[in-house]
Amino acid sequence: METKNIMIVGVGGQGTLLASRILGGITRQAGFDVKISEVHGMAQRGGSVVTYVRYGEHVSEPIVEEGCADVLIAFERLEALRYAHFLKKDGVIIVNDQRMDPMPVAVGMAEYPENIIEDLKEKHHVVSVDAKALASQIGNPRVFNTVIIGVAAKRMDFAKEDWIKVIGETVPPKTVEINQRAFEAGYEL
Repeated sequence: METKNIMIVGVGGQGTLLASRILGGITRQAGFDVKISEVHGMAQRGGSVVTYVRYGEHVSEPIVEEGCADVLIAFERLEALRYAHFLKKDGVIIVNDQRMDPMPVAVGMAEYPENIIEDLKEKHHVVSVDAKALASQIGNPRVFNTVIIGVAAKRMDFAKEDWIKVIGETVPPKTVEINQRAFEAGYEL
Protein backbone atom coordinates (compact mmCIF):
# COMPACT_ATOMS: atom_id res chain seq x y z
CA MET A 1 0.00 0.00 0.00
CA GLU A 2 1.20 3.46 -0.87
CA THR A 3 1.70 5.76 2.11
CA LYS A 4 -1.36 7.95 2.77
CA ASN A 5 -0.87 11.55 3.87
CA ILE A 6 -3.46 13.42 5.91
CA MET A 7 -3.20 16.94 7.26
CA ILE A 8 -5.44 18.40 9.93
CA VAL A 9 -5.33 22.19 10.21
CA GLY A 10 -7.16 24.57 12.45
CA VAL A 11 -6.89 27.12 15.19
CA GLY A 12 -5.78 26.44 18.74
CA GLY A 13 -8.60 25.00 20.82
CA GLN A 14 -10.55 23.47 17.93
CA GLY A 15 -9.60 19.86 18.68
CA THR A 16 -7.06 19.18 15.94
CA LEU A 17 -4.88 17.17 18.32
CA LEU A 18 -7.78 14.96 19.42
CA ALA A 19 -8.67 14.42 15.76
CA SER A 20 -5.09 13.34 15.04
CA ARG A 21 -5.21 10.85 17.93
CA ILE A 22 -8.42 9.37 16.48
CA LEU A 23 -6.78 9.07 13.04
CA GLY A 24 -3.66 7.56 14.58
CA GLY A 25 -5.79 5.07 16.49
CA ILE A 26 -7.78 3.90 13.46
CA THR A 27 -4.66 3.44 11.35
CA ARG A 28 -2.78 1.58 14.11
CA GLN A 29 -5.79 -0.66 14.70
CA ALA A 30 -5.72 -1.56 11.00
CA GLY A 31 -2.08 -2.66 11.39
CA PHE A 32 -0.38 0.22 9.58
CA ASP A 33 2.84 1.94 10.49
CA VAL A 34 1.79 5.44 11.60
CA LYS A 35 3.71 8.66 12.13
CA ILE A 36 2.06 11.74 13.62
CA SER A 37 3.64 15.17 13.93
CA GLU A 38 2.03 18.18 15.55
CA VAL A 39 3.00 21.81 14.98
CA HIS A 40 1.41 23.97 17.66
CA GLY A 41 2.58 27.48 16.81
CA MET A 42 0.66 30.00 18.91
CA ALA A 43 -2.14 27.50 19.54
CA GLN A 44 -3.02 28.80 22.99
CA ARG A 45 -3.53 32.28 21.55
CA GLY A 46 -5.77 31.22 18.68
CA GLY A 47 -2.90 30.59 16.29
CA SER A 48 -2.58 28.00 13.56
CA VAL A 49 -2.24 24.32 14.46
CA VAL A 50 -1.11 21.72 11.93
CA THR A 51 -1.05 17.96 12.43
CA TYR A 52 0.42 15.51 9.95
CA VAL A 53 -0.77 11.88 9.94
CA ARG A 54 1.05 9.49 7.62
CA TYR A 55 0.28 5.77 7.44
CA GLY A 56 1.21 2.80 5.29
CA GLU A 57 3.31 -0.37 5.27
CA HIS A 58 6.40 1.55 6.38
CA VAL A 59 6.50 5.27 7.09
CA SER A 60 9.94 6.76 7.63
CA GLU A 61 9.08 10.37 8.48
CA PRO A 62 6.05 12.21 9.91
CA ILE A 63 6.02 15.38 7.82
CA VAL A 64 3.77 15.75 4.75
CA GLU A 65 5.49 17.64 1.96
CA GLU A 66 3.82 20.26 -0.24
CA GLY A 67 1.72 18.71 -3.00
CA CYS A 68 1.52 15.32 -1.23
CA ALA A 69 -1.55 15.37 1.06
CA ASP A 70 -4.32 12.95 0.07
CA VAL A 71 -6.75 14.64 2.45
CA LEU A 72 -6.64 18.10 4.02
CA ILE A 73 -9.04 18.38 6.95
CA ALA A 74 -9.55 22.05 7.81
CA PHE A 75 -11.47 23.11 10.90
CA GLU A 76 -11.68 26.70 9.64
CA ARG A 77 -11.91 28.34 6.17
CA LEU A 78 -8.78 30.47 6.28
CA GLU A 79 -6.71 27.51 7.47
CA ALA A 80 -7.95 25.54 4.43
CA LEU A 81 -6.76 28.36 2.17
CA ARG A 82 -3.44 28.68 4.01
CA TYR A 83 -2.56 24.98 3.57
CA ALA A 84 -4.27 24.07 0.26
CA HIS A 85 -0.90 23.96 -1.53
CA PHE A 86 -0.09 20.78 0.44
CA LEU A 87 -2.87 18.90 -1.36
CA LYS A 88 -2.18 16.37 -4.13
CA LYS A 89 -3.69 17.08 -7.52
CA ASP A 90 -6.41 14.44 -6.91
CA GLY A 91 -6.71 15.07 -3.16
CA VAL A 92 -9.71 16.40 -1.27
CA ILE A 93 -10.17 19.28 1.15
CA ILE A 94 -12.77 18.73 3.86
CA VAL A 95 -13.49 22.12 5.38
CA ASN A 96 -15.63 23.30 8.25
CA ASP A 97 -17.41 26.39 6.95
CA GLN A 98 -16.51 28.50 9.96
CA ARG A 99 -14.73 31.83 10.27
CA MET A 100 -12.35 32.54 13.13
CA ASP A 101 -10.53 35.83 12.78
CA PRO A 102 -6.76 35.58 13.32
CA MET A 103 -5.11 38.25 15.46
CA PRO A 104 -4.16 40.59 12.54
CA VAL A 105 -7.82 40.65 11.45
CA ALA A 106 -9.11 41.03 15.01
CA VAL A 107 -6.92 44.10 15.61
CA GLY A 108 -7.72 45.66 12.24
CA MET A 109 -4.30 45.17 10.60
CA ALA A 110 -5.62 42.80 7.91
CA GLU A 111 -8.88 41.79 6.26
CA TYR A 112 -10.36 38.31 6.25
CA PRO A 113 -10.48 37.06 2.64
CA GLU A 114 -13.89 36.75 1.01
CA ASN A 115 -15.16 33.72 -0.95
CA ILE A 116 -12.53 31.31 0.40
CA ILE A 117 -14.48 28.13 -0.23
CA GLU A 118 -15.57 29.23 -3.70
CA ASP A 119 -11.97 30.11 -4.60
CA LEU A 120 -10.71 26.75 -3.31
CA LYS A 121 -13.33 24.92 -5.38
CA GLU A 122 -11.89 26.45 -8.56
CA LYS A 123 -8.65 24.46 -8.09
CA HIS A 124 -9.48 21.59 -5.73
CA HIS A 125 -12.08 19.00 -4.83
CA VAL A 126 -13.70 20.60 -1.75
CA VAL A 127 -16.28 19.20 0.64
CA SER A 128 -17.68 22.01 2.78
CA VAL A 129 -19.85 21.43 5.82
CA ASP A 130 -21.14 23.62 8.64
CA ALA A 131 -19.98 21.14 11.26
CA LYS A 132 -20.48 23.50 14.18
CA ALA A 133 -24.19 23.93 13.35
CA LEU A 134 -24.60 20.16 13.03
CA ALA A 135 -22.76 19.58 16.31
CA SER A 136 -25.02 22.15 17.99
CA GLN A 137 -28.09 20.26 16.73
CA ILE A 138 -26.65 17.08 18.24
CA GLY A 139 -26.27 18.86 21.57
CA ASN A 140 -22.68 20.13 21.87
CA PRO A 141 -21.01 22.55 19.42
CA ARG A 142 -17.58 21.49 20.72
CA VAL A 143 -17.81 18.09 18.98
CA PHE A 144 -17.74 19.69 15.52
CA ASN A 145 -14.24 18.22 15.08
CA THR A 146 -15.68 14.71 15.33
CA VAL A 147 -18.37 15.65 12.79
CA ILE A 148 -15.53 16.60 10.38
CA ILE A 149 -13.77 13.28 11.10
CA GLY A 150 -17.02 11.54 10.15
CA VAL A 151 -17.10 13.38 6.83
CA ALA A 152 -13.44 12.49 6.20
CA ALA A 153 -13.97 8.85 7.18
CA LYS A 154 -16.16 8.29 4.11
CA ARG A 155 -13.07 9.00 1.97
CA MET A 156 -10.80 6.62 3.83
CA ASP A 157 -10.31 2.87 3.93
CA PHE A 158 -11.69 1.95 7.36
CA ALA A 159 -15.05 0.49 8.44
CA LYS A 160 -17.52 2.75 10.20
CA GLU A 161 -17.68 0.36 13.16
CA ASP A 162 -13.90 0.59 13.59
CA TRP A 163 -14.08 4.39 13.71
CA ILE A 164 -16.82 4.22 16.37
CA LYS A 165 -14.68 1.84 18.46
CA VAL A 166 -11.56 4.01 18.21
CA ILE A 167 -13.51 7.15 19.11
CA GLY A 168 -14.81 5.33 22.20
CA GLU A 169 -11.24 4.47 23.19
CA THR A 170 -9.79 7.93 22.45
CA VAL A 171 -12.12 10.68 23.66
CA PRO A 172 -12.68 11.46 27.35
CA PRO A 173 -15.06 8.86 28.86
CA LYS A 174 -17.86 11.32 29.65
CA THR A 175 -17.91 12.49 25.98
CA VAL A 176 -17.92 9.08 24.24
CA GLU A 177 -21.62 9.00 23.36
CA ILE A 178 -21.83 12.58 22.03
CA ASN A 179 -18.62 12.15 20.01
CA GLN A 180 -19.86 8.89 18.49
CA ARG A 181 -23.14 10.57 17.55
CA ALA A 182 -21.22 13.51 16.05
CA PHE A 183 -19.07 11.11 14.01
CA GLU A 184 -22.16 9.30 12.70
CA ALA A 185 -23.81 12.61 11.74
CA GLY A 186 -20.74 13.59 9.71
CA TYR A 187 -20.45 10.13 8.20
CA GLU A 188 -24.06 10.24 7.00
CA LEU A 189 -23.66 13.58 5.19
